[in-house]
Amino acid sequence: MASAKDVLKQIKDEEIEWVDLRFTDPKGKWQHLTMVSTVLGEDELEDGLMFDGSSIEGWKAINESDMILKPDLDAVYVDPFSATPMLILFCDIVEPSTGELYARDPRSTAKRAESFVKSAGFGDTVFVGPEAEFFMFDDVKFYDGYDGNGFKIDDIELPTNSNKDYDVGNLAHRPRAKGGYFPVAPVDSAVDIRAEMVSTMIEMGLPCDKHHHEVASAQHELGLTFGKLVTTADRMQIYKYVVHMVAQAYGKTATFMPKPIMKDNGSGMHTHISIWNEGENTFAGNGYAGLSDTCLYFIGGVIKHAKALNAFTNPTTNSYKRLVPGYEAPVLLAYSARNRSASCRIPYGAGTKAKRVEFRFPDAMANPYLCYASLLMAGLDGIKNKIHPGEAMDKNLYDLPPAELAEVPTVCGSLREALDALQADHAFLLEGGVFTEDQIEAYLELKWPEVLRWETTPSAVEFDMYYSA
Repeated sequence: MASAKDVLKQIKDEEIEWVDLRFTDPKGKWQHLTMVSTVLGEDELEDGLMFDGSSIEGWKAINESDMILKPDLDAVYVDPFSATPMLILFCDIVEPSTGELYARDPRSTAKRAESFVKSAGFGDTVFVGPEAEFFMFDDVKFYDGYDGNGFKIDDIELPTNSNKDYDVGNLAHRPRAKGGYFPVAPVDSAVDIRAEMVSTMIEMGLPCDKHHHEVASAQHELGLTFGKLVTTADRMQIYKYVVHMVAQAYGKTATFMPKPIMKDNGSGMHTHISIWNEGENTFAGNGYAGLSDTCLYFIGGVIKHAKALNAFTNPTTNSYKRLVPGYEAPVLLAYSARNRSASCRIPYGAGTKAKRVEFRFPDAMANPYLCYASLLMAGLDGIKNKIHPGEAMDKNLYDLPPAELAEVPTVCGSLREALDALQADHAFLLEGGVFTEDQIEAYLELKWPEVLRWETTPSAVEFDMYYSA
């Protein structure tokens, strides 16, 4: 484990001018406070620094605003985008009155989830591997005002540009709708951009293995490999930061919105999970597809609580424009090793060490700390109560007869449904003090205005359907 002396030595040796203290708010957005490196000593790095927590949505009231930003000295990265040398320190939020991790701090929640796995005897290590997809565009405009609203996106890859006049001529090579997975350049126009994103993350110390175009035009994915739960959530924050910054450097804009384009595939964050104990994978066994009963019960817990989990795994109104049948959307709560239409997939051919479950319904708008922690807690509830998920469904679920399809449970169809589900079903999250009642209430209070704004705002679609009726 790193010490304050180690960090101070790095600051000196690498002539670091700035130390950026970064933390994650309840919605999942990275926040920061930049300090002159010379004002930080061992006391500040070990004890933390006071800041105003009342300015963060979903946290403290103005009369109880003082909180501590406590650096995690094992989560230190050099920022490759700063004009002058800057060190990024991930921070936890600490209650100054008690010295304990703040209950509403997402990173602290994830830490408590990892600790609960050990203290409750489920294992000693949780591995998580996310696959976050995103779009890159050349131009994005949107407006929401008293007199109307609308948006317009453009990118050189969009099939709508096949007949567009360009100063240098229209070079024509671009993916068709649902045709981006994955022809080589020049149809894939972003090879060099993605490569720079991956090489940047590797330079920062992240484990990456690939990059590729995704199904939709202008849609992409980078390969971030697995790690421990909190570490992986940290890396996902870096992943998003690097994607945004490199895209901007190339004059493009990136978004992790699940469904920015109506008539093409949406972006998800498939999330792989396994639990290990004393060097052994507890998810490997002699059952279906080489799974253990522990793993099957874990799946059963996630399926049982999936609608409540959606409030964390799919936390935006836009998330549910992706979670509809078709577009390879994983809306059906079943598990399988042989097809990708099930929301819980067992990667085919994975050996004992690689045995894991891939949950396909989360998207990258999720706060990674709350997403991974809530999935874990649902699965642990399944293990504890031996919730079996039933028989695997090794066929294309979208081709099922209507009567059979009606028997398969689904994820939520809206953020309203997800928040209602979380309100009704969250006792499993409170086990071991991982989440708290106060935290969940505050999260719901934070998210309901998004539902209200979306449901009460007229749209161009409604004008098109109803104006002349």
